[in-house]
Amino acid sequence: MSVTSSPAMTSTELRRGALGVGFIIFFVVSAASPFSVLAGGFPIGIMLGNGAGTPSLIVLVLLILLLFSVGYTTMSRYVTNAGGFYAFSAKGLGPVSGGAVAGLAVFAYNILQIGIYGMFGGVAAGSMSAVFDVSLPWWIYSLIAMASIALLGYRQIDLSAKLLCFIVMAEYAVILILDIAIVSSGGDSGVDFAAFQPEHIFSGAPSIGMLFCFAAFIGFEATTIYGEEAKNPRRDIPLATYASILLIGCFYALSTWSMIIGVGSDKIVTTLQGLQDPTTLIYTLSDHYVGGWLTHIARVLFLISLYAGLLAFHNSAARYFYAIGRDGLLHDALGTTHAVHQSPHVGSLLQTLIAATAVMIFAACGSDPILQLFAWFSSLAALSLILLMAITSLAVTLYFQRHPELNVGVWRGRILPAISGLLLLAVMVIAVIHFDVLTGSSQLLSYGLCVLILVALGVGGMLAIRLRRLAPARFEQIGAQRI
Repeated sequence: MSVTSSPAMTSTELRRGALGVGFIIFFVVSAASPFSVLAGGFPIGIMLGNGAGTPSLIVLVLLILLLFSVGYTTMSRYVTNAGGFYAFSAKGLGPVSGGAVAGLAVFAYNILQIGIYGMFGGVAAGSMSAVFDVSLPWWIYSLIAMASIALLGYRQIDLSAKLLCFIVMAEYAVILILDIAIVSSGGDSGVDFAAFQPEHIFSGAPSIGMLFCFAAFIGFEATTIYGEEAKNPRRDIPLATYASILLIGCFYALSTWSMIIGVGSDKIVTTLQGLQDPTTLIYTLSDHYVGGWLTHIARVLFLISLYAGLLAFHNSAARYFYAIGRDGLLHDALGTTHAVHQSPHVGSLLQTLIAATAVMIFAACGSDPILQLFAWFSSLAALSLILLMAITSLAVTLYFQRHPELNVGVWRGRILPAISGLLLLAVMVIAVIHFDVLTGSSQLLSYGLCVLILVALGVGGMLAIRLRRLAPARFEQIGAQRI
């Protein structure tokens, strides 16, 4: 259906040519929430993982993801679809497998969004209480953020992109100021490269540290989701993917290395263990090496970084709803776009409704927004996305094996995707074994949460089988190329 200017009509197309490479990178980097990861995630990862050797693990994960991206971006040249993982899997593994992946992808992005609402609400409530002596329930702040994100998600995509542009630049600027201050001053005991020496890399629990590093990169894979809105998808998506991974990975490695130098390689683990809240380490470093003015800005940016992540993942979830609604796996209304904004407005509203319901259920149960809502849901989403990447690697391998006429090199189309798939499966096995550490809960609850991944895959597969029975022609077009 063609797009009209009448608000009374709907469209079935996203806004073409709305995003250049730069805006796509900002979406991806903001989804990674660099400031909140460095302030909240890596201190815990350093403490529970391999301590001062964490920067080396970041580099290792960076290399694995670059390996994955070879097949991922090659596939994006032939399948441009807002469904991302779902579309690739449908083309490489078949419609039923594609439906299963759609179920898991929708599940992963929605629970990740919900988990971050918990973190945002908890951090906002604590900050307002400490700074302004205002005591309100955490879920009030979550719902306030949710309302504004729903509005932005309903409107044109470039409006969200422009807002994220300023947020991401502010995050990077503050962290880089701190990095430069620490390194230029010599840190605690002088600038060294102990973080990259074997005795630190293999100390402690490197497998657990690697899982935190993988979780820190979540969001980079969203580049393909914006393919239908890119100005030149066959060029922009591969470029944005590689640029995002390198930017995120190098920034994380530099910043964690600087934090370790600031405390001291031999002191970092004991220092973190001695803190009542390890996430305050970055504020301590800021006070010591720069001054209180940067610390105040950093506290505000922690919240803003979480908000940016919420906005980015909201757009990802809405586009997955749109893609599977358009293909008939869910109600056709989800496959329509706003007549004026050309946004997946129905998917945006559904995502908001799901998030609001989940937040209110956790609030009614008196659950902790960070230790339970965020820890459970974000860890489960990370596990889901690692599995999605592994499945996609297999799909890419099989797709190019069946289509030799595309003349894609054997390394790009088969060997490297197969290797990355095996590596990602190995990481997933490690993640499942240590999932109770990631969630901070009992093994029974942790493995119970893992079962939800199988449920999501099963529901998606059954929706595809149902479509095959009701509309065979639409079933055969699941995940079909749109551009």
